[in-house]
Amino acid sequence: MIVVAILATLAAIAIPKFTLMAEKSREGATKGDLGAIRSAATLYYGNTNGFWPTTLDTSSGFSMSVYLGALPGVKVTGAFTTGAVSPAGTNVTYTTTSSVPTDAGSGWLYDSNSGLIYVNSTVQDSQLLPYSFYGFE
Repeated sequence: MIVVAILATLAAIAIPKFTLMAEKSREGATKGDLGAIRSAATLYYGNTNGFWPTTLDTSSGFSMSVYLGALPGVKVTGAFTTGAVSPAGTNVTYTTTSSVPTDAGSGWLYDSNSGLIYVNSTVQDSQLLPYSFYGFE
C-alpha cells in the first residue's frame, strides 16, 4: 500500500514535468524549422537578384523546392497558456503589407515583400514570449 502511494505521488509529479519538457522540445524544433525556412528564403533571394519568393509552397514544383525540401510545420501547441489555440500546423498565411501576427493563429505568417517569416501566433511560450517573436528575440 505504501509503495502504491509513493508511486502515485511520483507519477503526479513526473507526468506534468514530462509534458512541459516535451513542449519545450517542440519550441526548440519550431525555432530550428523557422531558421531553415528563413535560410531557404534568403538563398532564393540571393540567387534571384533581390526577389523574395512569393510563396513558400514546395509541393508544386515551384523553385523554392530547390532550397527547402518540404515546408516544416509549426510544432508548438500553446501548452503554457491555459485555453490557448494551438499554433501547430503547416498552413501559411501570406501578406505583402509588412503585417505581423496579432492574434492566436496557427502555422506560419510570411511577408513576401520583406521576406520575414513568423510563427502566426501571439500565444506565449515557456519564457512568456509570444511565439511570433521567435527569431527576433
